[in-house]
Amino acid sequence: MMDGVESPDLMADDHNEKTRSETVDLTQDSSLMVDISDALSERDKVKFTVHTKTTLAKFREPDFSVVRQHEEFTWLHDRYEENEDYAGIIIPPAPPRPDFDASREKLQKLGEGEGTMTKEEFTKMKQELEAEYLATFKKTVAMHEVFLQRLAAHPVLRNDMNFKVFLEYDQELSVRGKNKKEKLTGFFKSVTKSADEVLLSSQKVSDVDEFFEREKGFLIEYYNKIKDSTMKSDRMTRAHKCVADTYIKISSGFVQLATLENTELDKLFSKLAECFEKARKLEGRVASDEDLKLSDTLRYYMRDSAAAKDLLYRRTRSLADYENANKALDKARTKNKDVQAAENAQQISCEKFEHISETARQELQDFKARRIQHFKKNMADLVELELRHAKAQVQLLRNCIASIKEDL
Repeated sequence: MMDGVESPDLMADDHNEKTRSETVDLTQDSSLMVDISDALSERDKVKFTVHTKTTLAKFREPDFSVVRQHEEFTWLHDRYEENEDYAGIIIPPAPPRPDFDASREKLQKLGEGEGTMTKEEFTKMKQELEAEYLATFKKTVAMHEVFLQRLAAHPVLRNDMNFKVFLEYDQELSVRGKNKKEKLTGFFKSVTKSADEVLLSSQKVSDVDEFFEREKGFLIEYYNKIKDSTMKSDRMTRAHKCVADTYIKISSGFVQLATLENTELDKLFSKLAECFEKARKLEGRVASDEDLKLSDTLRYYMRDSAAAKDLLYRRTRSLADYENANKALDKARTKNKDVQAAENAQQISCEKFEHISETARQELQDFKARRIQHFKKNMADLVELELRHAKAQVQLLRNCIASIKEDL
């Protein structure tokens, strides 16, 4: 039943006025506007309709759409990461792979346990799981949309030819996911990179720029802190969802008691069941808003800060290459052998390092401004939503008490 879910407008529930993609920065130049106008979920894939509106002359038309799958987003991200011209740029993190297995597994277990619960309880639990699936689907769509909008807003990355092909080519790109050998190679590259970072750190490469040393220390600590906060926020959201699920069972229990009573208690139990049902919906909205405004924000900037750390690694690697080129030049001059080749290599290494440093400085400053601005916005939104939900919960309890007192 979960397969084939279609989301034509990609909007959140009616109590959220904005899409999930507005959890993070989406400022775009109006000359190139990109969004995901539609998406279709199937059992093993999600098809995203990528809509582009532009005034740039390099595109054939001002308004067009193509259908893309997750592997094509990953392919585009890899093209940026593998291009040395972008070594000084924070590459927007690739969107996570769509994963609805947990929701499907929960629905399957619910179906297997249908005989152990009432019809009403089963229906409510099923509605909760379907809502959870839809929320995951919307979040998946939003993260893919954010990735494209970050690229479209960047003054350099938006001009990449692969990005143009991704947006404009109206056929499948025929890219494939990585096979086991390529995944293993990627794993070893990751291990090698981690070991390289440790080695570069132990060598104490002579970086005299205090700005980058300060940023490096901050990003390492920041990443660890935000990662921990994301895990705790997820636990809090899950706790709210568990409370909502428990309210379903309590409400169902009161409904059953009401059917057994032939006294004035049947009205009391019915009203309590109705109260807990309303409380369930409120608790579900609390979980949804906290997931949107807090967990999603933390998770995105955890991944974005990891991309910023990768930028600093590439700069440090370039600085190490530059110092090695200087040593090779000194050695060549001492031996008076291959001096010209060593001078050329040293010059290339110097220019590359200076270019990366200049670009990286602005990128890190933009990252800081972007992060502060959107954390302030989303935390303010979260507090407003929490206050609204708290008032609604208090009013619900007051109404419930007043209703019960009427029968006393």
